[in-house]
Amino acid sequence: MNRPVRSLRQRLLQHVIVPLAVTWLVGSLLAFGVARYFTQQAFDRALLDDAYAVASHVRHAEDGGLTLGLSANEMGTLLFDQNERLYFAVYLDDGRLLAGHPGLHLPLTDGSAPPFFTEIALQNQSLRAVVLSRQKPAAYKVVVAQTTRSQVQFFERLLVISLVPQLLLLLGLAWWLRRMIQQDVQPLTDLENAVARRDVRDLTPVNVTSRTSEVQRLSGAINALLLRIDQSVRAQKEFAGNVAHELRTPLAGVRALAEYALSQSDPQVWQEQLRSIAQSQERASHLIDQLLALALAEEAQQSLQPQRLALDEVVRDCLMRHLHRADSLGVDLGARGLDVPAWVLAQRALLEGVLDNLIDNAFRYGVPPEGVTPNVTVEIGAGPQVGQVVLSVQDNGPGITCTQRERVLSRWAQGDAGEALRQGSGLGLAIVAEYARILGGQLLLDTADDSRGLKVSLMLAAPTGSAHSPESVWP
Repeated sequence: MNRPVRSLRQRLLQHVIVPLAVTWLVGSLLAFGVARYFTQQAFDRALLDDAYAVASHVRHAEDGGLTLGLSANEMGTLLFDQNERLYFAVYLDDGRLLAGHPGLHLPLTDGSAPPFFTEIALQNQSLRAVVLSRQKPAAYKVVVAQTTRSQVQFFERLLVISLVPQLLLLLGLAWWLRRMIQQDVQPLTDLENAVARRDVRDLTPVNVTSRTSEVQRLSGAINALLLRIDQSVRAQKEFAGNVAHELRTPLAGVRALAEYALSQSDPQVWQEQLRSIAQSQERASHLIDQLLALALAEEAQQSLQPQRLALDEVVRDCLMRHLHRADSLGVDLGARGLDVPAWVLAQRALLEGVLDNLIDNAFRYGVPPEGVTPNVTVEIGAGPQVGQVVLSVQDNGPGITCTQRERVLSRWAQGDAGEALRQGSGLGLAIVAEYARILGGQLLLDTADDSRGLKVSLMLAAPTGSAHSPESVWP
């Protein structure tokens, strides 16, 4: 059976009030004990003074013994106390009573012992007594005892006076602490209510004011989570909208081609329509791949971690994947700078995505003038700064003008070659730019080395300790 979970307010009150009450109780008892000890010392000192006063009147008798040189009235005046009754007795060294109250017995003590205080009973009364041993003019002992009613009443008043005000202070402090804890915990309740009342589609930040840094950090963490969720939802909506918008045209074209082919009886028309359907399917598949690549960018930003990768191996694997297509298109696909290993801090999936999109763009739009062999080159080199490696892909096509280079990095934007060919969706370089941002690299668009065509360069960070020279970057 599960135990009920107490609120934070109750736990704070318990963890504060209970130790405070225990501390107050122990401190009060200690203070009362100390006060009673010293008060008892004062009472005992007065009782001892009475014993010395009685002993000062013990002297030699005419028969050579001892006698108490005070009459009963004189003894009553000497031991007068308006609040307590005093009793005395003087015993000789052999235990015989010399003078005083016969019922006041002599406690057993050493004859040479200092004054001895003890509790004795007389006539069903509890008495505080002192035993004083004297050796001059002969050995004898004086016992003086008094009732303790006034002492008990005094100690009771002392206890009340010491405990009651402190108890009232403790109750006042508990009330104040409860109120302050309530005020400090209230922002948590407000935060709970604000989150509980939220609609599932409302991802705006939660507005909670608090004077405590912990609640501010908690509300900040919740708002940061809501912001990440909102970004993820927006990305999903954008992805779904992009898919719906961009796939509508190729799928409608495929359907139109199929319906036209079905309405014809000429096999040659069927063949031409099937060829067109295959091309439309290829464009649709390419678009889907690019949209999925954008979705991968969002996932990579949140989950994938940079790793130490051999960039030359990634480039070789990518070139092998594109060789067959390059041969079918008549493109001269080559590479430079792969003779020695090159190490970078990156994510392999994103690096492959950068290379695939850049090579695909070069195949599609890097078409040189008639009579010139298309050429696409992938190159690895040292960056302009210490600890940088540059990955570049260049072609010998028409290139992109300086005014268009910033625009083509946006989604759904194309250069002149793409618009003229009416191919693609304008996502390739946008995907590359997004991957470069997640990798922490710098993307540059420039003219190719032969002053014709486009050169896209991605500057990546080398592992710690690498320098900018090729000898130190590529061990």
